[in-house]
Amino acid sequence: MKKHILVVSQYFYPEQFRINDICTKLVERGYKVTVLTGIPNYPSGSYYDGYHFFSRREFFNGIEILRIPLIPRGKSKVGLILNYFSFVLSGYVWAKLTKVDADAVFIYEVSPMTQALPGIWYSFKRNIPVLLYVMDLWPENVQIVGGIHNAQVIKYLDRMVDYIYHNVDKILTSSQSFMKKIKQRGIDRDKLVFWPQYAEDYYSPVSVRIENEIVSGDSLNITFAGNIGEAQGLGILPEVALELKNANVPVMFNIIGEGRYKNTLIQEIERLKVESCFNFVGQRKSEEIPYYFANSDASLIILAKNELFDMTIPAKLQSTMACGIPIIASLNGEAAQIIKESQAGLVSEAGDVRGLIDNILEFSKLTHDKKEIFGMNALHYSETYFNRESLLDELEKLVSE
Repeated sequence: MKKHILVVSQYFYPEQFRINDICTKLVERGYKVTVLTGIPNYPSGSYYDGYHFFSRREFFNGIEILRIPLIPRGKSKVGLILNYFSFVLSGYVWAKLTKVDADAVFIYEVSPMTQALPGIWYSFKRNIPVLLYVMDLWPENVQIVGGIHNAQVIKYLDRMVDYIYHNVDKILTSSQSFMKKIKQRGIDRDKLVFWPQYAEDYYSPVSVRIENEIVSGDSLNITFAGNIGEAQGLGILPEVALELKNANVPVMFNIIGEGRYKNTLIQEIERLKVESCFNFVGQRKSEEIPYYFANSDASLIILAKNELFDMTIPAKLQSTMACGIPIIASLNGEAAQIIKESQAGLVSEAGDVRGLIDNILEFSKLTHDKKEIFGMNALHYSETYFNRESLLDELEKLVSE
C-alpha cells in the first residue's frame, strides 16, 4: 500500500495553484493525500464566496482538505503579515492536536516560507520525512518584493530560513539558480533536487477556437495571464503601448488576472491615454487560459528587473510553452535562457522599454509560418523538459526514499 502524504500549502483549491494538480495526480497514483491549507482568499484578499473563518473540511478529487483559521490577506501590508502569521499560529495548534497519521510531509512553498513551519512541527511529532518544494526564496523575496529592509527583521528571517532548511530531508527547487543560492547557505548539495514545474494537461494547443473577450482584428493580440503585481513588471507596458500607437502599430495587450498592481497600472494607462491598447479580461479559471491563447498572436511573459527574478522560472512559462504559442518576453536570467535555447520566441531584458518595443515590431513583421515555428518549438521543449509524468515519477521516488 502506498504512503499517506500530508501536503502543507497555504494556498489550495479553489485557489489556482499547481499544487492542486500535483495532489490530484498523487491520488490517481494510489497515494492517500491530506492537504493542510487556509481559507481561500488569493488573490482578491477576501474569502471566496461560500467560505468563512470557520470553514474546516472538504474533499476535492479524492483529496481530504483540512482548513485552519486564517485572516484574509486584504489589500495592505499589515493584512498580508496578519495573513502569514495567522496560518503559522493555527498550524502550530493543529500540529499539536491533530490525529492525522501521515507517512511523509510535502511542503509547497510559494511565499510565505513561514507556511513550512507547521509541516516541520508535525514531522517532529510523527518522526517522518519532510520534502520542501521551494519556489520563492526568502528572505530575498521579502526584501525585494516586500520592500522590507529592517536589519533585525531580515536577521530573524535568515534564522527562520536556516531552521527550515536544516529541518527538512529534501529541498526541491523550481530553478537551477535557486539550488546554487540555497547551497550558499551551507546546505549539502545531496539534499537539493532540481524539480521544475510542469503544466497541467489542460494546457495544450487548442484546435477549435471559441469566442471570448480576445477579438481578432487588425491589432496584434499579445496576452498576459497571471497575477497583476509589481513583481510582474507590467508598469512598462503603457509606455510601450504609447510608442507603438505613435508609430501606427496596432497592438492589443490582453490582461487576464487580478492583483494589487492593477489599479496603479490602469491609472498609468489613462494618464498616457492608451486605453485603446489594453483589454482587461479579469480573473479566469486556469482551464480557460488555452482558449484565450488560441485567439492570441503571442503570450507575454514579463518580470520586473532584479536579482531575485533573474533566478526565477515563472509558472506561466511552462503553461505557455505547453499551449504551443509564441512568446514575447521581457525578463532576465534562467527563464530568458530557456526561451532563447528553445527558440520559442523573442526576448528583451527586464525593464527594457525599447527592447520590448523592437521585439513587438519584429514579431509583427514575421510570416505566419515563422510564428508557428516559435509555437512548435515551445511545445517540443515543454514535452521534452517539463514532462509531467516523468517529473511525477521522480517525485514518487523522492517520497519513497
